[in-house]
Amino acid sequence: MGCVSTFCTDSVQKLQALAQDLRVQFTSDLSIIERCLAELADLSRRNVLIKLIWISCVLCLLGGLAQAKVSSADDQKVTVVKYKDGTVRHRSIKMKRAVKRVSIPSKPSFGQLAGLHQLSDDLSLKSSVAYVIDQETHEVLLSKNDQVVLPIASITKLMTGLIVSENKLDLSQPITITDEDVDTEKGSSSRLRVGTTLTRGEMLHLALMASENRAAHALGRTYPEGGLGGFVQKMNEKALQLGMKDTSYYEPTGLSSKNQSSAKDLATLVGHAYQDALLREYSTSASHSVEVGSRLMNFHTTNRLVKNPNWEIGLQKTGYISEAGQCLVMQAKIAGRQLIMVFLDSAGKLSRIADAERVRHWVEAQQKFIVPQS
Repeated sequence: MGCVSTFCTDSVQKLQALAQDLRVQFTSDLSIIERCLAELADLSRRNVLIKLIWISCVLCLLGGLAQAKVSSADDQKVTVVKYKDGTVRHRSIKMKRAVKRVSIPSKPSFGQLAGLHQLSDDLSLKSSVAYVIDQETHEVLLSKNDQVVLPIASITKLMTGLIVSENKLDLSQPITITDEDVDTEKGSSSRLRVGTTLTRGEMLHLALMASENRAAHALGRTYPEGGLGGFVQKMNEKALQLGMKDTSYYEPTGLSSKNQSSAKDLATLVGHAYQDALLREYSTSASHSVEVGSRLMNFHTTNRLVKNPNWEIGLQKTGYISEAGQCLVMQAKIAGRQLIMVFLDSAGKLSRIADAERVRHWVEAQQKFIVPQS
């Protein structure tokens, strides 16, 4: 115990010396330093344990203060200025410090966790899942992990739109965004504030074209036969009716990773949804404007290929959540063929678009070598 007491006494003396030194150098922080000195002086009347605790606290405080002052001094450059009258003055100029940005690694997708990206293909696709078929002949042109079940993000909204359209719901009926439509799953933002009122048709348009989550949720919530629960049940019943045995829906937006499907099932969904003229029109709109009170709000497609003159797209939907990666489904005419394309779990913001372009160029190149039969 005597050794500890001696250590405490020596430590207090050294800290007092440090505080006095700081007191001389940095007069702007006298209140902090005076407090440290007062506490150090009072330590003589306290037991050994309290002394050790206070020594640690004061050491951290004074050390941090000294480091802050050194950093502040590093930010300043002193220059000597000589004026015409012969006087010389010193000027301190603040220097900007370089800030090192720390990148936070993104959350891995289900496909990455399963090691699906390790499988290579002839086109070097960035999507871990890809499936391309001829819509008319059902010929499979490309297949990569097509039966793997993964989260599908906003591809979900194709089924949401299908339920609204096929059940002949009144598209002119006004629907108001409520607190129930606010995303508590991912905390995503929306331009449709609580209290915004649009028609069901406008909500459907924004859900399919701009992937508006609150619009999609409101469509499910206001379903006449059972509200949100009844709507999701209808989604799952429709999936079974279409033979989509690998598919399950948990909610109508795609924000939940519980909404899952396979590439083969999604190709079936795209083929069926393509038969609906309303879904074709809304999903391939480049932009759309809606009146919200006295304001006119403009929304745009989430798929840049819709505006690309090299593409003839009949139906499309994009999607993204971290668990699903970047996703894209399309019906498009390429080299005279009606194709359905599915890309899931693509790594990179633009990689799903690049994968679609790779497939298009590949199909066009293949068609050049086909000799027409006489």
